[in-house]
Amino acid sequence: MTDRAALTRWIDGYQRAWRSNDPAEIGALFAVDGVYLTEPYADPIAGRDAIVEFWLEGRDEPGDWAFAWHPVAIEGDTAVIQAKTDYAGKSDYFNIWVIRFAPDGTAASFTEWYMVDDGDA
Repeated sequence: MTDRAALTRWIDGYQRAWRSNDPAEIGALFAVDGVYLTEPYADPIAGRDAIVEFWLEGRDEPGDWAFAWHPVAIEGDTAVIQAKTDYAGKSDYFNIWVIRFAPDGTAASFTEWYMVDDGDA
């Protein structure tokens, strides 16, 4: 079971890892057998090591983005958030994340949906 405080800690850790691109901080977010789903029809990234590798291959540079979020729903071991990512001098994105937590607080499953903010929203 998760709650808002646990979700906030996980999102804070995600942002720390996003800023640092430190493999240990990234890995600490995900269960050893965690799954990261990025887009429709794409194969899931399965396993902590594969998730870290995927993250680092597409990493953002520190200070290149700003992120604001709020919870939409928390039920049992699953949380849903809505967010906005603003990239300096690049496209901005609206995000929906669905995170299913393992008993130890790591993400057993992480699914993200995103769409470009075309400025009309």
